Amino acid sequence: MPHSFESGSNAAANRRTCGGEGPAAAPHQSLIDELEGMVAHRNIGSRADILRRITDLFITCADRSDPDQQALFDDVMGRLVDEIERSARIEFGERLATIPNAPPKVSRMLALSDSIEVARPLLQKSEQLDDETLVSGAKTKGQQHLLAISQRRTLSESITDVLVERGNQQVVVSTAGNLGARFSEFGYSTLVTRSEADEELALTVWSRPEIPREYFLTLFATASETVRLKLESADREKASLIRDIVDRASAKVQENTREHSSEFIAAQAKIHSLHLAGKLTEAQAREFAESGKFEETVVALSLLVGLPVGAIERALIHSDSDYVLVVAKSIGLSWDTTKAILLLRPTVNGGSIKQLDLALANFTKLKAETAKTAIQFYKLRERTLAASPK
Repeated sequence: MPHSFESGSNAAANRRTCGGEGPAAAPHQSLIDELEGMVAHRNIGSRADILRRITDLFITCADRSDPDQQALFDDVMGRLVDEIERSARIEFGERLATIPNAPPKVSRMLALSDSIEVARPLLQKSEQLDDETLVSGAKTKGQQHLLAISQRRTLSESITDVLVERGNQQVVVSTAGNLGARFSEFGYSTLVTRSEADEELALTVWSRPEIPREYFLTLFATASETVRLKLESADREKASLIRDIVDRASAKVQENTREHSSEFIAAQAKIHSLHLAGKLTEAQAREFAESGKFEETVVALSLLVGLPVGAIERALIHSDSDYVLVVAKSIGLSWDTTKAILLLRPTVNGGSIKQLDLALANFTKLKAETAKTAIQFYKLRERTLAASPK
């Protein structure tokens, strides 16, 4: 790119035009004359070269020009840029994007160009683009424009709100991976929601250091088991913390639900009465399970094995069948009773023969002593959870 205004006597002329030398009253009129003379050039084919020379002049004058002079540069550049061929606009945009105090109007004009080749360097790097311009581009332009915006050094919440809602997968992952980006509550929520069906995005969001805890919880809780394993691999300490938080949160929700359930309160009173009278037997527990009495079965198992009601409830609702098998084996329940309990679980798909056959095989292999040892660990874990800060 020619820089003819900065060579030899032209450099000195630039300094005089900008006010570096000569009478104090002359600079503004001198600059006007210089620019108007350039624009008056009627050879359209040379306008690109004129624009380069004006850009050189602007860089030379920038530190010494007043607001009126800067506005004049902006106006003149804007008049010229529409009259140059596309390749020259691309070249001009690339140069303008690197100038910290570039004329704002022409910078906006180029940044909002439908041509991504023209717009990209400014969208990515220009310091003269305000949030209003970037939000406008994010709302109205194509995905390549959004991708360029997502790669800026910093992004405000108003910009990321549009990017994470309107952007495609590539744009959203790029935005989530930008450590200079800030997100609103809407932005975090949208990222987590979109992460449910996007493993790459989930891992990217998980890696952000500042994401609020409640969104980490939701991200982890809604992820598939495959994604959870990858999240844990990416940051085991964070995953362990989140698992504990999820467990405590789940336990609290269950506890609140039980406290307001008349069915549970009645079942608890009934089973505790049987237990005190020495009438809480395996046969009684099996009858509860076969009759579909969830609350009675949960309270009965809790009293028989010595684990909190919440732990048994989670085993029947959330955990895999192995937890139930361990509980049953540790207190000597038969397979028929254990099967009836398993059939209460909503994840057994109405008594899938394949699932039950696998459970029977595991139940048969499991030794009573092994199950009792496991129960001690479960009890220790429940005590730790209960003692942890809520």
